[in-house]
Amino acid sequence: MAGINTEDTRKHSISPKKMNGWLALSPLFVFLAVYAISSLLAHDFYKVPITASFIVASAYALAITGGAGGLDGRISIFSRGAGEPNVLLMIWIFVLAGAFAATAKDIGAIDATVNFTLKILPGKLLFAGLFLASCFISMAIGTSVGTIVALVPVACGIAAETGADTAYMTAIIVGGAFFGDNLSFISDTTIAATKTQGCAMKDKFRANLGIAAPAAILVTAIYVFQGLQVSAEPVVEAIDWVKMIPYLLVIVLAVAGMNVVAVLAIGILINCILGLIYGSFDWVGFMASAGAGISGMGELILVTMLAGGMLELIRYNGGVDFLLSLLTRRIRTRRGAQLSIAALVSLANLCTANNTIAILTSGGIARDISTRFEIPAKRTASLLDTFSCLVQGILPYGAQLLMATGLAKVSGEAIIGHLYYPFALGLAALGAIFLTGKK
Repeated sequence: MAGINTEDTRKHSISPKKMNGWLALSPLFVFLAVYAISSLLAHDFYKVPITASFIVASAYALAITGGAGGLDGRISIFSRGAGEPNVLLMIWIFVLAGAFAATAKDIGAIDATVNFTLKILPGKLLFAGLFLASCFISMAIGTSVGTIVALVPVACGIAAETGADTAYMTAIIVGGAFFGDNLSFISDTTIAATKTQGCAMKDKFRANLGIAAPAAILVTAIYVFQGLQVSAEPVVEAIDWVKMIPYLLVIVLAVAGMNVVAVLAIGILINCILGLIYGSFDWVGFMASAGAGISGMGELILVTMLAGGMLELIRYNGGVDFLLSLLTRRIRTRRGAQLSIAALVSLANLCTANNTIAILTSGGIARDISTRFEIPAKRTASLLDTFSCLVQGILPYGAQLLMATGLAKVSGEAIIGHLYYPFALGLAALGAIFLTGKK
């Protein structure tokens, strides 16, 4: 890259003097303070752009960094973190995922998938069926928010038809939405968790399934029992089977182990072909749809780069080593190490109200802990994704619950009171740690 001396950058990769640990970590506290205080003042955790908070914290990190050959050297260190290969790969995947999701929606693939899952629901298994439908759709589209947008209106309509509690029905959808958010190959949390830990998605999926599947089975059994008194059949439109192809193909190819970039590229191509055949859009319309999807990922892309740069400065100043020492000082077993990783990502999620950003923020430190205690990368990726989804699923100021409350016209507290899956997922994850933590 023009203007950056590679030799000087390598020379400055190690800080010439050890900065106080808390001072080295202070950019992270500045970010959390700016974001949290600004959001509280605005009475809205989504009114303050998280990118702006990262910019303030990054500027502060540049200001306190010393011994890097001046401002040019500090910017070089920051840029190295922002442009790290794994960060860039994550960004390419985010771009493709945004284009795929938008074009799939515009050709009617979401509607077809929703109609299919609702068509097969038996009356007395209505609650369990809705939960499984939410699990399947979130697994297919890789986003909890997208699943909530697609299914909460349907669930509310069924509640009105059957007399079921609207908050209860909404909670079924919200819970199932996090099943796919946690497991899907195209979920941004899966992408972030696997890339920060350097493991294959299929390996993380298998490790994660051992935690998520028992939780989902338990919750399904609860819904079966509670739904025995319900007999109403939901009314759905005819299923357009062909339009289900993009989602089904993405799942099949991803499970088969194909590179996620190739999977998403093929999915986008299929969306384009089907959209042109069905007249959902012309070529210009396809480009506009894909562009809108990519633009929708803009903030996440910027946050990924800013977080990478800021954390590289923290690492350069010795903050990561200090935090690693602090978190592992009293740890003697793999069980304790896994609990520290769970606590780390949970705390980050509480502060940022975004599970993907929580994983990006804590992923590097978690990797250092897992390396020290010889925890498999797939296990660490699974823990990061699971506990971030657990916290995100019960946050009243998280995007998912805010979206659900807006669509269902009920309070977040009412929905949380009926949430089963996030809590079951947390119990299953803790059980896995305590049962296998010493192995």
